[in-house]
Amino acid sequence: CVAENNILMVGKIQVARNAEVPLVEARLIINGGARLRGTTPGLATFTAGLLGEGAGGMTALKLAEETDFIGASLRAGAGYENVTLSLSVPKRSVDRGFQLMALMLLKPTFSSVDINRQRSLRLAGFTSERDSPNAVAGKVFYRNIFPASHPYHGDIDGDSASVVNFDSVAVRNWWATAADPRRTTLVLSGDVTLQEAVSWAAKHFSGWKAPSVILSSVPARDVSGPTQWKSRVILVDKPDAAQSVIMIGGPGMSRSDPDYPAVMVMNTILGGSFSARLNDLLREQLGYTYGAGSDFSFAPVAGPFVIGTDVRTDVTDSSLVVIFREIAAMREKPVTDVELARARNYLVLGSLSDYETASQVAGAMSTALLFRLPLATIPAELARINAVTAADVQRMAKFRLNPAEMTVVIVGDLAKIRAGIEKLGLGPVEVQTYEK
Repeated sequence: CVAENNILMVGKIQVARNAEVPLVEARLIINGGARLRGTTPGLATFTAGLLGEGAGGMTALKLAEETDFIGASLRAGAGYENVTLSLSVPKRSVDRGFQLMALMLLKPTFSSVDINRQRSLRLAGFTSERDSPNAVAGKVFYRNIFPASHPYHGDIDGDSASVVNFDSVAVRNWWATAADPRRTTLVLSGDVTLQEAVSWAAKHFSGWKAPSVILSSVPARDVSGPTQWKSRVILVDKPDAAQSVIMIGGPGMSRSDPDYPAVMVMNTILGGSFSARLNDLLREQLGYTYGAGSDFSFAPVAGPFVIGTDVRTDVTDSSLVVIFREIAAMREKPVTDVELARARNYLVLGSLSDYETASQVAGAMSTALLFRLPLATIPAELARINAVTAADVQRMAKFRLNPAEMTVVIVGDLAKIRAGIEKLGLGPVEVQTYEK
C-alpha cells in the first residue's frame, strides 16, 4: 500500500524490471468495472471512454498533443471486471506521463458536450449493429445461452434504453464511487524499480481519496450460469445475405480449472490455430469460408466454448455437417501424433513471444491479477501442456464437446438455408429477431 497523511493512494504495486530498453509500461487497474453492483448497463465502458475526452482543463486534442509530444501512449477502458488506465512512456518522460495519467484519473472533464456527442455515437453504433450479421449473431448467442441475471447475457456497452439516459450527473456519480484506490493495483514493467514505482505513485496520486460510498462487485462464485445446456438451433433472418454467420456454443470452464492445459491442446487441434481441423477443412479443402475457429472464453466468470465461422449461403447446412462431424471425430478417436506435437509446440513455443516487450509483460501481469493466479502458474502450465497425451485430448473432447449441450445460432437468408438446416436434426429450431 502507498499512503500519505492517511490518504490511500494505491492499494498495491507490482513491478517487473527489465532495464534493457528505457521504456516504462504502466497499468492502473481498478477492480470493479461493469460488474459493480448498481451499475447501469453500459455506464462503465461509457465513462471509461470519456476519460480521454479531456482532463485537468485540457481538451481531448490538447491531451493527445501532450501525450504525443513526450512519445507516450495513454488509454483508458473498462471491462466486466476492471477499469484500466494504461501508460506506455519513455523513461525520460515518465514523470510527465504519470502526471497526464493522474489528470485523467483525478480530474476528468466529463463535459456535457462530450457526453452528448459520445452518447449519440453509441446510439448510432447500436443502429449499425442491426445491419451487421456478425454483431447480431454474437448478441443473440449470448442472450440465449446465459440467463438474464448473468453478466454475459446483455451487452457490456448497454442498449438504447439504458444509454439514452446517460448524462453528466450519471457519469460523475459513477466515477466518483468506482474510482476507489482501495481496489487498485498499479502494475509496472520495463525500466523501473519498485522504489521508483512507489515514488511515482506517492507523487502523482496523492490527491486520490477513497470515496465515502463503497461499491462492491458481484463475486464470480456468486454468478450462476445456465442450469441446463441443451441442443437447439436459433435462426435470425438476414434476407439476401451472401453469407451465413454460424456460432455454436456449449459449456465453458474456469481459467483455474486443472484441465486447462489439456483443454488448450484439444482446442488448438480442433479450431484454435490456422492449421486446426476446422479451418483446414472449411477454408483450405472445401473453400466454404475465409476462416473458421473455436475458443474457450476465459474470465473470472466462466464464459462459453464457441465455434464460429462465416460461410457461403449455399453451403450453410454442409458446413454444419463438417463441424459436427469433426466434433464427433475428436470424441471418438485419438488425435494423431503429428497433430499432438504440433499443438503442443504451437502453445509452448508460441508463448515465448508473448513476454518480449514491457507491454506484453505488463499485460501478462494484469491477466494473472485478473484471474488471481501467481505468475509462477505460467511456466508450470507450459510444462503440463508439454506432457498432454492423445488420451488426455480425447478425454477432454468427450467431456467438453457434447453436441447435446450445444446451441447453434445462425444469421442468414432463411428462405435459402432454413430447410437444409432443419433436415440435420441438430435440435429444436426457432426463429428470433434482434433489436437493440
